[in-house]
Amino acid sequence: MTEETNPTPNPETESAAKPAKAKKEKPPALEDKPFTEFIEQDYLPALKKAFAQQGIEDIDVAFTKEKIQMAGLSQMAACWQVMGGFAKGQRQFNIYFPDEDINKQKAFSCAAKGVKPSTIESFMIDERKVTLDLLVFYTIQRLNAQKWLAWN
Repeated sequence: MTEETNPTPNPETESAAKPAKAKKEKPPALEDKPFTEFIEQDYLPALKKAFAQQGIEDIDVAFTKEKIQMAGLSQMAACWQVMGGFAKGQRQFNIYFPDEDINKQKAFSCAAKGVKPSTIESFMIDERKVTLDLLVFYTIQRLNAQKWLAWN
C-alpha cells in the first residue's frame, strides 16, 4: 500500500516566489516642516484648539518677528515670537524662538492687566525632541501654573 503524502510547504521557496512587499515610507513629521510653516499651520491652530478645550474662546495668537519688549533685552536682535492674549486682553504671554527652531532654545514670559512682562524664563529646556503635542502641552501647563486656566 502506498501512502499519499502531501508535500509540506517550504517557507523559503514560497517567499522567494512572492514579490517582497514594498515598505511604506513614513510621511515626514509635522515638526520637520520649515519653522515658520510649522508654527503658522500646525502650532497656532492646535494651541487655539487646546484653549477651546479649556473653555477659553477669546484667545488671540499671533506669530511675529520682533525685538523682545523687555527692559535690558531690547538691544538683542529680533526673534520669532508667538504672542497670545485672552480674558479680554487681561492676560498675555509670549513664547520666544531666538534660533528659529522648535528643538533649540525657547523662552517664555507672561503678564496680566496690560503690564509689560518683567521676566523671561527658559521654556522646555529638558526636551530633546519637541513635538507639536509637547509644545501645546507645555504652553497650556505653563499658563495653568499661573492659575490662569484653572484653579488647582
